[in-house]
This record gives sequence, C-alpha cells and structure tokens, in this order.
Amino acid sequence: MALTKPPLKDIAYFSMEIMLETHIPTYAGGLGVLAGDILRSCADMTVQAVGVSLIYNGHIFSQHILPDGSQTFHEVEWRKMDQLTKLTDRVTLTIRHEDVHVGVWRYDIVGLDGHVVPVYLLDTALPENSPWGQEISANLYADKGDLRLAQEIVLGIGGVKMLRKLGYTDIKTYHMNEGHCAFVPLALLEEHEYKDDQVRPLCTFTTHTPIPEGHDSFDYAFAHDIGEKYIPWHIKEIASKEKLHMTKLAMNLSKYSNAVSQKHAKVSSHIFPGFSISAIDNGVHHRTWLHPHLQDVYEQCVPGFLKDPGKFKKVAETVADDLLWNAHMHAKRELMSYVNTHVTDNAFDENVLTLALARRPVAYKRPLLLYHNVQKLLEVGEGKIQIIQCGKSFPYDQYSQDIVRQVVQLANQLKGKIRIVYLENYSPRVARFLVAGADIWLNAPMQPLEASGTSGMKAAINGVLNFSVPDGWWLEGYRMEPEAGFKIGEEISGLDAKFDNDLDSQALYSELGNVIIPMFYQDRVKWIHRMKRAIALGAYFNTHRCVREYTKQAWERQA
Repeated sequence: MALTKPPLKDIAYFSMEIMLETHIPTYAGGLGVLAGDILRSCADMTVQAVGVSLIYNGHIFSQHILPDGSQTFHEVEWRKMDQLTKLTDRVTLTIRHEDVHVGVWRYDIVGLDGHVVPVYLLDTALPENSPWGQEISANLYADKGDLRLAQEIVLGIGGVKMLRKLGYTDIKTYHMNEGHCAFVPLALLEEHEYKDDQVRPLCTFTTHTPIPEGHDSFDYAFAHDIGEKYIPWHIKEIASKEKLHMTKLAMNLSKYSNAVSQKHAKVSSHIFPGFSISAIDNGVHHRTWLHPHLQDVYEQCVPGFLKDPGKFKKVAETVADDLLWNAHMHAKRELMSYVNTHVTDNAFDENVLTLALARRPVAYKRPLLLYHNVQKLLEVGEGKIQIIQCGKSFPYDQYSQDIVRQVVQLANQLKGKIRIVYLENYSPRVARFLVAGADIWLNAPMQPLEASGTSGMKAAINGVLNFSVPDGWWLEGYRMEPEAGFKIGEEISGLDAKFDNDLDSQALYSELGNVIIPMFYQDRVKWIHRMKRAIALGAYFNTHRCVREYTKQAWERQA
C-alpha cells in the first residue's frame, strides 16, 4: 500500500540497472554499479532522492571454467523475497496492444547516518499478465526488439506512473541514467498537456556510451506497434526524423545533458553535433569499495574521512609508509588466499608483483593486449609478475568465451614462467578482493572508447597503481597526479576509434619492464609514494563530489 504522505523527494533517479548488492541481479556492469554508488552517496549526504529500475526474473547463470578454457554454465536460483520487500501497488500499461500489469518491489539504501533512499523495482512477472507480458522483466537488456522496447516503456512510463501511485507527486527533477530511460519525459508530457517547455525543466540526462551503435533506436512503425499509446504526435521533432532515437529524445527533453569524463564529453559532442553535452566526471562510493582494514587506517589518520572523501588528499599526506604498506599486504594476502582456492598448483605468491585485469571480455576493451607478444612478455616478466584476470562471459556470447579460452590456454602455456589465472564469476564481491589486493590495475581499451572506467578509481583509493591508456578518467587522473600510476602510450589526436596493438603493446612492455618492475622490487619508498598519490585522487573521483556537481549543475539548474 502506498504511503499516505511519503517523504518529499527532490530527485527521481531512473536507470535500467542498479547494483544494490552483489547477489541481487539488477545490474550487468559499470552503468549499474555507478548508479548504485550515486544513490549510496545520496543516502550518505541525506539527499532527498528515490531510485527507479526493473527487477529481473529470468535465468541467472554461474560460470565454471574447465582446465582447457571451455566453460559450462549452471542456473542459479534467486528469490526476490530474500532481499526485497514486495509492495501491493499496481499500475497498468498498454504495450503491444495488450494490458501489461506492473508490480513493484522496494529496496532501501541506508546512509551513514540512517538516511534512506528507497529504490523501487518494477516487475511484470505477474500471473495476470500474458506469457509475453511476464517476459518483459525476465532478463536485463532483452535481446528481442519488442521486449527491449517494452522494457523501456515499463521503466519510463511505468516508473512515473508508479511513483504517482506511491504518492510521490512533487518530484523536482527526473534524472535519466542513459537513453533506456527516455520514456520518462513522454510520461511527463501526458501530465503537462504535451508541452515540451513544461517538461524540459524537469529532466536531466547522462550518457555513458561512446559508441554510436550503443545508443538504442527503433523504427517508427515498430515503435508505434509496441507503444503507440505513449508516442506523441510530434515524436519526430524530438527523437529524430529517421528513427525513435532514445538518446536524442532524452537530450531534447532535458534541461541538462552530461557525459561522464571530459574526453567522453568531446566524443559525445562529436557523435551528436548540435547538442550541448557537458561533463560530470564519474566517481566511486568510497565506503563500498575501500578495504575495511584501509578504512580503519585512513579514519585513524584523518578522523571524519568516512563522511568526507574530500579528505583523501589529507590521508595521503598523513598515513605512515609502514602503516600503508602493512595494510596493503593485509589486503593482498586476502586476495592471494582467494585466488589460490582457484588454482590447483603453482600457487600465487604475495611477494610477486601482481597485475589485475578485470573487464568485460569484449573487443574494444582489448583483454588480450598484454599477451600480444608472448615472447616479449616473457622477456620482461618471467618470474617477476603474476596475472589475475576476470570478466564474466555468458552462455550465448561466443566471442567472450573465446577470450576466456585463450587466456586459460596461455596460462597453461606459460606455467612455471608466469602465473596466470582467470577467475570465474566476476562480481562486485570478487572486485573488492582485486581492487584492494592487486599491485597494478591494468586497463588497455581502444581510444577513445573508455567513457570513464570507474574500476580504476576503486583501485586507486586502495593504493593500487593504475597502468592504463590515457583515456576516460585516467586521462584526467594522470594529469592531476602523474605519479599516481603509469600510462600506456599517448592520447590519440582524433575523436574516432583508433588502435595499434603492435605500438600499444610495445609501450606496455617497455613501461612494465623498464619502470614498473624495477621500482616495485628495488625502490619500495618510491612505490609507496606513488600509492599515496593514487589515494589522493579519491578526493576528486568519488560519488559524493558527483552528487554535489549533479545537484548544482543539473538537478537545481534553471532551464
């Protein structure tokens, strides 16, 4: 039942995915993790916000990697009742010419001082819906076009209607986290006599996608067939003449649009000429990603740090070298223990320089660049480095499975020379081991296709040094603190994707062999100095700062 007088909420934050907990399958990757971090900072900062997303009821798979690198997948049972609260409220939509009933679940994000940000998760797996209607909320990012568009209608139209049903009538700003949410302003148009100039002051938009093909668009005939009731007469004026382009729709009906790094803003403006796209750099929720032992050490050095991540710089200036190193080794031993439960021999060693690569196994992230020249890698790293790689592949994604197979085969090939392991079932839980216990965080995507790269920020606040191409957040982070890590090659000059695996791998091997390995083994004082410079980056790359910037530049902005 809806609250008779719900707390006033200034911000409604819409996202197709939100990472609430590791074992609640409402996220796929960085977009959802970032959304969860933003809302956790809202809770810590007592921002009056509410989150809106979908709950997914389909198949959840566990990944098992066999000795030859092939994989099997096992379905994992997940019960919503274990972690969410089922509400009785319902709204009804018309999608594909049939009634689709939408239920809702609630999850509360509780801040450091007890402030609650509720997240409402929409659900079509109701017995009163047809089998097709129930399937809408089965799987995140449905690959069937009708279900994908239906999901976006449920999120945008259904999300606004559900907020009204729950009693939230005075929300000041509706924030769309990616184009999947672009039906939100169409729901608001219905409430405001279809006047764009009345809806635009209510909406803000964030894009995370630097690839044109990554932005959803639908043929108009198809869109009318699926969601005719919610498509206004002037849709081609606000969503492009050619197709229902979700990102263009969102930007045309928003008072403010932003990308998630300075470079990404330039790339987005290049993709969408004529639109005003600003930049609000991503960050991470420090309490979520900082190792508990390091939290204690930092708080001991700078009381109040947990409430104010702006004090990361003071932490870096205050923490003693031996205290920081001992805390890092504590986290590294935990990582080694976890890794060694996944290897049958040639155990990983806490005294060896440890590189972590943890990204989705997709082409533009170049998960195999480190192995581009195996002979050169051996010349540089034999007996001196060990590599932990992970990134979950899925049952029907042959490309990602091939990547995993190649890494496992390389691990077998290089056994006794360089330890390599590919961890199964990468998740936020596994990420917490890696971002705290590795020595180097390696990231080598094609430029300029790294919109941000928040995993590197998580590593930095734990004192782990980034080793990355100058793109996304690291382009700015390296300029702010050039001793906070290392870079691979130079920034490309243009805004279209370019890569040269030969050139970039040469730069990688050169920096690894000539700078990183000697410093790690021969100059601990200099290494710890760099760890502190990495930690200092957390003063800027945190979601508390993001929320302040969103509040000032976007949410409270006058249209």
